[in-house]
Amino acid sequence: MPNLGVPELLIIALVLVLLFGAKKLPEMARGVGRSLRIFKSETAKLRDDDDETQHHVQAQAQAPAPAQPQPQPVQPQQIPAAPAPAPALSAEEQARQLEEQAARLRASAASQADKPA
Repeated sequence: MPNLGVPELLIIALVLVLLFGAKKLPEMARGVGRSLRIFKSETAKLRDDDDETQHHVQAQAQAPAPAQPQPQPVQPQQIPAAPAPAPALSAEEQARQLEEQAARLRASAASQADKPA
């Protein structure tokens, strides 16, 4: 792959400005940055989850298996439906949800503006 010098990078930047406009480029860069931060945090969570399950499996393999008790019949019980507690969201997840809500509101406002009176 050929090396990109200063003239080539200037030509690429000029083409991007012409295609997207000077106002859109900072917004696009911000969006890419947010997406990368969210992606990085999610991959870190996945890696942590994999480590926890691997340690759990190793601990179970090393522990002796307890004697299995005979299963007893269980009487069905009525359990009242309770709302599940909402999990705590990270700042990135909250920001992503707010951005999605804002996009939906903008879309609904645009569709309302397009309707004839």
